[in-house]
Amino acid sequence: MRTAAPAQRTPVDGAPPWIGASPVAALLALQRPWMEASELLRSAVWRGDGVPDGGGLPVLLVPGFLAGDPSLSMMKRWLHARGYRPCTSLIRVNVDCTRQAVERLERRLVEFTDRTGGPAAIVGQSRGGLFAKIMAMRQPDRVAGIVTLGSPNVDHMAINPLVARQVRLVAALGTAGVPGMFRDDCLQGRCAEQLAEWLDRPFPMHVPYVSVYSRSDWVVDWHACVDPDADNVEIDSSHVGMSVHPQVYGLLGERLAVLAGRTA
Repeated sequence: MRTAAPAQRTPVDGAPPWIGASPVAALLALQRPWMEASELLRSAVWRGDGVPDGGGLPVLLVPGFLAGDPSLSMMKRWLHARGYRPCTSLIRVNVDCTRQAVERLERRLVEFTDRTGGPAAIVGQSRGGLFAKIMAMRQPDRVAGIVTLGSPNVDHMAINPLVARQVRLVAALGTAGVPGMFRDDCLQGRCAEQLAEWLDRPFPMHVPYVSVYSRSDWVVDWHACVDPDADNVEIDSSHVGMSVHPQVYGLLGERLAVLAGRTA
């Protein structure tokens, strides 16, 4: 799957779009996901034209920071209609401690793959893609391949300063005792060190890994998505809109079909 990338070459320069941007540009960027969802619903790929059948391949969907499973509901619906077996992560709001969230997802992955009888593909958006990469490293025999969407897998704090403030706010609330939220230790402490240890492990070469990134991403610095372990694919999309972008669905239709053929 890594050798079949149809996309542009990995770039070596270019600042994130929020650097030097005007407030008007920021407001326009906020509207873009709605436009991308509308474009998807009008597209041929949404109708399944030319999209190979999924052959029952299990696919675990993992949402991004501050989001839950409903944020990937359109993708789940589309995958089911294309012959895949999608499964949600049971994440209501993705703000929990990384270690605890990954351990719960691992249990979910084990249960899912035991039930389906074979390894599952994982599609993760933003922070969910970071979880997907860690699970592929910890459970390689249960992972058929991963696709990450706007995920800062190289540097998980390479993000827009406004988003970084939200991260610090969640950490402050968690440290103050609010349940279900990560704490300061997850940003700078033993928990953060454990995350770094996980990400320093060699990625299993037999697990296909696609990292989708966009220079138009206003949330994550796209440089942090370009992973030397991945087949890096560039598209022109907003960050949130990657879960409803026609190019992403076309890519999923192509790459997941390859995984379905490998695991058949």
